[in-house]
Amino acid sequence: MPTVSRPRRLPRLRQLLALATDNWLARGYLVVLTASVAAMFLFPESGFAESPLLLTAPLSFLGVVLPFGPGTEGGGVVEVLAIGFWAIWLLLCALVNAAVLGALAARSSTAASSGAREPLPRIPDRSEETGTDTARSARPRLRRTRALLAPAVDNWLARGYLVVVAASLGFFLCAAYVLPDPGFAGIWPLMATAPLSILALLLSTPAEYSSLGWLSPLVFAASAALCGLFNAVLLGRLARKLRAGEPSPTTI
Repeated sequence: MPTVSRPRRLPRLRQLLALATDNWLARGYLVVLTASVAAMFLFPESGFAESPLLLTAPLSFLGVVLPFGPGTEGGGVVEVLAIGFWAIWLLLCALVNAAVLGALAARSSTAASSGAREPLPRIPDRSEETGTDTARSARPRLRRTRALLAPAVDNWLARGYLVVVAASLGFFLCAAYVLPDPGFAGIWPLMATAPLSILALLLSTPAEYSSLGWLSPLVFAASAALCGLFNAVLLGRLARKLRAGEPSPTTI
């Protein structure tokens, strides 16, 4: 009688650690992060003190809304627990970022190896070139674009991240154009789409100090949305890699 056996699944944490340490890109990122943490302790008053937070963005910025972290008051034990919690959170953020880079490097190496095995394309003659239609040539581009953006919407991790980005951008635009005082509403999309959101801030700055100042929030929102889409694609690739590492049950 056939029975279904459940193979021993690889824990998600072990998969995450494997992606974060088994290629040069992820290991290089961890080395740079370790150096930034050392610089934070050696030069606490310099600009290097914020380097670990920036290198582990955007997940590390979620610690801003957590009620427990560095600066928590309540005595020696509470402060030690707060710093320990912050260190563990920063380590998890670093592992996720390293795993994202590891998944990206693994996909690049796989694509390069598969591309090397493919035969060289046949060179068409002039009669075939003249018969090429513009619409037919645009279809492969559209398919490549869809395949490139698919990881941003085909898994719960990337979709959840995009919901956070959309909420932060909606709040920012509402505060910028509806509320009388927007305050620091821009900090939320800036943190949600970091670290590339720094580029969005730089792109919107010239419009802010010109006659088209009203256009600056739109430029920042559009640029931040692209940064969030890029981050979602990377998170989606990580989710695919973790999902691909799970063996499926076999029937004996």
